Amino acid sequence: MIAFVSGRVAAVGPDTAVIEVGGVGMAVQCTPGTLATLRVGQTARLPTSLVVREESLTLYGFADDDERQVFELLQTASGVGPRLAQAMLAVHTPDGLRAAFAGGDEKALTAVPGIGKKGAQRLLLELKDRLGDPVGSGRRPVAVAGPAGWRDQVHSALVGLGYPARQADEAVAAVAPEADAAVASGASPDVSALLRLALRGLGRAR
Repeated sequence: MIAFVSGRVAAVGPDTAVIEVGGVGMAVQCTPGTLATLRVGQTARLPTSLVVREESLTLYGFADDDERQVFELLQTASGVGPRLAQAMLAVHTPDGLRAAFAGGDEKALTAVPGIGKKGAQRLLLELKDRLGDPVGSGRRPVAVAGPAGWRDQVHSALVGLGYPARQADEAVAAVAPEADAAVASGASPDVSALLRLALRGLGRAR
């Protein structure tokens, strides 16, 4: 198992980062929130989980070890593959998912693309006691961007998750007041928080 990758960030796309390790470019699938913390040319260290399929080997990367552990636990539920587990972590932090399962919060789960009401009910039954209680670690890094840069990052992340460009445009516009308020107060927009807010809005609109 590849426990982590560490090296220079060679490229960052909507759903993948390329980390240069020993002269080899390792393609790592990451949540949009994690990708937003990476900068091309800088060094990064990402905990990873290798998913082996008959036709492919896919490396998933995470902000920290807690996120990786939750990613792997989510896949112990029937019908949850790596892509859906990653989508759940794109919408909610690990503690947010623990709180949702501990509290039976069906609405929080249906905010995730690909999870409907019946699927949420099944997941609550299967995973209620597997994730544990919220730990309040606060270890997820805050991804920030300049006054305008957040729009491109959030839009690219939504398109990478499968939303049409027009729907992504509407979601970005819906969260713009939150970003504008941050800029007005002298702070930089938190890309991860804006993305989660946009995804929750899209979940309610379905």
